[in-house]
Amino acid sequence: MTRDIGEIGLSVKRLQMRHHRTINDRLAPLGVSIVQWDALRHLHENPEASLHDLAQLTFQRDQSFGTLATRMIDRGLIERVPGPGRAVRHRLTDKGDDVRLRGTDIVRGALIESFAPLSEDELQTFGDLLARLLT
Repeated sequence: MTRDIGEIGLSVKRLQMRHHRTINDRLAPLGVSIVQWDALRHLHENPEASLHDLAQLTFQRDQSFGTLATRMIDRGLIERVPGPGRAVRHRLTDKGDDVRLRGTDIVRGALIESFAPLSEDELQTFGDLLARLLT
């Protein structure tokens, strides 16, 4: 059976949206959204990243990430630190790192549930196909 390419594309988007809704709902008790958790994750993984780099990693524009960072600073999740020259860097606070770690378990659990209908081999094949499409 040949699948319609348009339906395949929409199915990818539907799966992404389902993940976002589920993860946002589950992160809500921590007081963060998937976008905020993702920013914490990328700050942890890229401690010397510039605001521009972090915006790109989180699929945002510089201005949007700057606004997000300001809100996260106000909530005590991250802090600004001086960088080289006039650059400003951000770093996780202890509170932000705690939220990141707890959120990681939540996100991982939601994804495990979502992909549970696939066998290990199917999941590996799915991952390989996505990697091939993203190269």
